[in-house]
Amino acid sequence: MPYGAGQIAALEQLLRRVDAADDRELAFVTRMQGTTAYTYGGEPAKSFVTFSWCLGEFDRDPQPYHARHARQLLWHFKYMVSGLLKFPEVPLDRTNAVLDDMERRYRAGGHSLQAVHKHRFRVADHIGDTEAAAHWYRLWQTTPRDDLSDCAGCDPTTEVQYLSDTGRYADAVALAEPVLAGRLTCNEQPQAILTALLVPYLRVGRHDEARNAHREAYRRVRGNLSDLWDIGDHIEFCTLTGNEARALELVERHLDWLDRAPSPAAAMHFAATAAAALRQVDGDLAVYRRAAGDRPAGDVPAARLAAELAETAAALAARFDARNGTTRQSELIADRLAVRPTGEHLPLSASLRRRPARPGTAPTTGAPAAASAEVTGATGPGEVPGAGRPEPVAVPDDAGPDDLLDLAEAGWHRHDQATLRAALAAYDERFDDASLPPATVARRLELRAAELSDAEKIPAAIDTARAALAAYREVGDELREQVVASRLGVLLTMTEEGREEGLALAEAAAEALDRIGDERRRAAAHDRVALALMHGGRWAEALAALDKVPAGTGDDPYLALRVALHRTHILEELERAEEFRSAAEQARRHARELGVGELLMSASLAYARAVDDPAEALAACDEALRVAPPEALVPARVTRARVLMAAGRADEAVDDFAEAVTLCVERGAEGDALLRWELANAYRVAGRLGEAAEVAEEAVIGLDKLGAQAQADRCRYLLAGIYQGLGEVDPALALLEQLADNLDGPDNLPHRAQMLEEAGGLLYDADRDALAAERFAAAAGTYELSGLPVDQLRARRREAYAWMWAGDTAAALRTVDAMDGLAASLGAQPEPEPPVTYERAMAAEAAARVLAGDGREGEAFDRLTGLPDRLRSIEAFGEAAQVEIFTGELLLRLDRPADAERLLRVVLGGLPTGSRPVQQTAWLLARALDELGRAEEAAALRAEHDLDHDH
Repeated sequence: MPYGAGQIAALEQLLRRVDAADDRELAFVTRMQGTTAYTYGGEPAKSFVTFSWCLGEFDRDPQPYHARHARQLLWHFKYMVSGLLKFPEVPLDRTNAVLDDMERRYRAGGHSLQAVHKHRFRVADHIGDTEAAAHWYRLWQTTPRDDLSDCAGCDPTTEVQYLSDTGRYADAVALAEPVLAGRLTCNEQPQAILTALLVPYLRVGRHDEARNAHREAYRRVRGNLSDLWDIGDHIEFCTLTGNEARALELVERHLDWLDRAPSPAAAMHFAATAAAALRQVDGDLAVYRRAAGDRPAGDVPAARLAAELAETAAALAARFDARNGTTRQSELIADRLAVRPTGEHLPLSASLRRRPARPGTAPTTGAPAAASAEVTGATGPGEVPGAGRPEPVAVPDDAGPDDLLDLAEAGWHRHDQATLRAALAAYDERFDDASLPPATVARRLELRAAELSDAEKIPAAIDTARAALAAYREVGDELREQVVASRLGVLLTMTEEGREEGLALAEAAAEALDRIGDERRRAAAHDRVALALMHGGRWAEALAALDKVPAGTGDDPYLALRVALHRTHILEELERAEEFRSAAEQARRHARELGVGELLMSASLAYARAVDDPAEALAACDEALRVAPPEALVPARVTRARVLMAAGRADEAVDDFAEAVTLCVERGAEGDALLRWELANAYRVAGRLGEAAEVAEEAVIGLDKLGAQAQADRCRYLLAGIYQGLGEVDPALALLEQLADNLDGPDNLPHRAQMLEEAGGLLYDADRDALAAERFAAAAGTYELSGLPVDQLRARRREAYAWMWAGDTAAALRTVDAMDGLAASLGAQPEPEPPVTYERAMAAEAAARVLAGDGREGEAFDRLTGLPDRLRSIEAFGEAAQVEIFTGELLLRLDRPADAERLLRVVLGGLPTGSRPVQQTAWLLARALDELGRAEEAAALRAEHDLDHDH
């Protein structure tokens, strides 16, 4: 089992049984294992007990089995010295006494004192005795190594730490290079030496190595409670390099570990680095902390949490200094708490392309070169140079209030935000509503509502539009009143609570304008009814509303373009592909003629989604990026990324998704968690699994914060697959278990069963067969509740195999009985579907294997009769051959070699050359020939297929 709480629980259960059995050898061996398990599993204090017990037993009554573990016991002395230093309640004299005993035993055994000198150095370094530390360091370095010395990665790790602490960063990097170039197989490597190299790499300017060391090492330690100290190092590195968001994420992820810290030293170090990180963010920022003891889960202001953690770290340092009689630990913690970003920002996140500016400010660096080229590059035929970036607007000095409102309205109609804002600003600066006619004041309210709606300040826009509506009623301008009512209706449908009122208002206004308005007013009103219906997702009705728009739209090209874009959107939602493509092409052509960047961007992106040719789609996306206003770059980047994904160019899609995430973070916009989810999948498809895992972890945290459990769970499922690809079985299992718990509603039972079955598959592949069988059984029960008997039979079949490999024949046979009942009920169908035929056949084979394992070969053989033909009837040819090979094996076990030979020759002739079944079939056939007394033929067959006689 992997190190951690699960292994410790299993070991302690074993220990209780061993002690009850009064078996001295097993008691010793189990406690020896316990010392290692506690040390690496995050509970080193318990290792002091098991080590002391084993040492006492070893000295008191030596036994032959003690000798077999003598070297391991000497090795454990190193765990003890390191561990005792981490607990301030343990007197320093006791640590030194253990060191003296270690030295005595090493001398007595004829071992090198290299490891002893190293641990004397560590004690001196811990208490701040620099002269003694330097002395023991020299002795450690000059004393020959032996088989009790730390491994080829761990010794250099401590050296790198010392060189870094003494400012010799270049020496630290040079020392580590040959170590990293070698093969590191220790439990602590290479993550420990990579963590030690974070600051040296940074200080010598090797930023790529620093970034990669952080990513690789953190991935390896992030799930191990015993590595809490190292996680603190990674938080500090994020703070130093200006990655405040990344540091905060790590703090939040591991904050609850403080409640079960492996040692006071680790808690002290983590608390100090976390406090320093929290001091870099807005003090009012909410930091989520999980429940512990009497403390409920909830958000804590960053400033308050930073102060709490700083106090914790300082108090622990004082306890260590009181034990040591020095001020060394308090000085170190003061330094940790004072850490600030230094030097140039070093991007660490796999989801951000640069350091995001705070919302409302400019980015700290420019856009990437590729993005800049796309935005400012030379234009081609039909492209709109400079669209979306209008020149400053000159407002006439002598313009009157109505002139300014005319100018503003014309700008708004043409989607010229600069003119709209400039004209309205001039109006507000030059004129006072109190001195103007009511009709002019009403018109200013109308345009203020327009300005607010364009800025996506919808509640304020609604209130202002209501005020404008009342003002027009007051002056008796029915035409303007109905236009404003129509616009107010659309605004209301943008809110959940105002959707019905808004649609009714828009429809009533359209009826009124059909009566009193000109062709352009009527067209615009029906377009707004369609837009109101679109906001409610009523796509077919929206299309019908657009069909009422007069064909000429009053010779208004801007209105015609808006109508064309709305039609394009509706057709896309209705999945009318050909019409969607045609509408998008028409809208794009029209948008090019008008040269409005925002509308051309929308039309180009729609066209990119509509066409099948990836090159055309990508060209449309690039055009959209060239003309998009800054606030619309996110959808342009996302569409481009999705086009690249659909074209099988995931590695390129990563850049666009990452840029979109960065833009979202810079603007404080919601949606970055969903985009990170897509980015994680792009990394996965591109084969960059480490980055995929990092970003998916960020996405899950963000989606959980949004309360989007369905999306968070889908992202967890993606992350579980990524972990499997990385070979990280236990994190993948944890996610699948969490998903099974989350999907506990009656509507989610099939998905819950799938999670349980996949967890069983992971455990089965990891040879944890009994646990796998339990998950398969749970999956089968859930499939039964879901009314999915075919899936239930498959899960039972997998359960039977798992029990068989776990050696629990009784459980496997009980599962066979359950399979038989299921298969019989499914077999009652007059013409079963291929999946039913397949699962019944495979269940019969599994049952035969279980029976054969129980010595019931005859019954097993009977189960296989007719199976190959049934499998071939549904084109499951590989499975049919598999059953026939097993049948041949059973014939041999039933002393029927002649029958086995006839069958196996046919099977061998039909298998693809070089496949594993060929080897298996040839081996069985050779055995049949041997039993028939045809040894020469058997030997020739083995030679032909390069088979060993015994294997």
